[in-house]
Amino acid sequence: MRHITGFLLALVLSAAVFFGAGWGVAKFSVLQAGSGTSVSAWTNPHDELPLAALLGTGLLLGILLAVRAVSALATGLPGLALLGWSALVLLRGRQALGHVPMSGSHFAVGFSALLSSGAFALVGSAMVIPLFMPSRWRSNAAVVEELDDEYATSSALGLVP
Repeated sequence: MRHITGFLLALVLSAAVFFGAGWGVAKFSVLQAGSGTSVSAWTNPHDELPLAALLGTGLLLGILLAVRAVSALATGLPGLALLGWSALVLLRGRQALGHVPMSGSHFAVGFSALLSSGAFALVGSAMVIPLFMPSRWRSNAAVVEELDDEYATSSALGLVP
């Protein structure tokens, strides 16, 4: 059941990366082109939404990476997809960017910018780390059961033959 939930969380994280990070980066580039890097661009609450989208996506990713109870599939599957897509950009750049869904939207523009800059290669390599940690594949109940068997009080006291 943990891994089914991890698969569903992988779908949620993939959507958050595409929509949240893609839209946030696209809006940041529009803000930077329109008003430069001045502080007055951040006084409008509407201009703070891209930052909130990026922070929310990063917070979700950080929680899924840090919490041991979450299956490794939650970050591993989107991470493998980002690494594969980044490799495809290196091998066949135009073709890889042509496979970005919803082309022409703000989401796709930001996603393509992150993909072609190599940022997704870096993020994807961090996202696959839990796949190589054996503790992320076992549930907490299995660990407690192993400890109960190993340190049984009856056998330690010599009550069990």
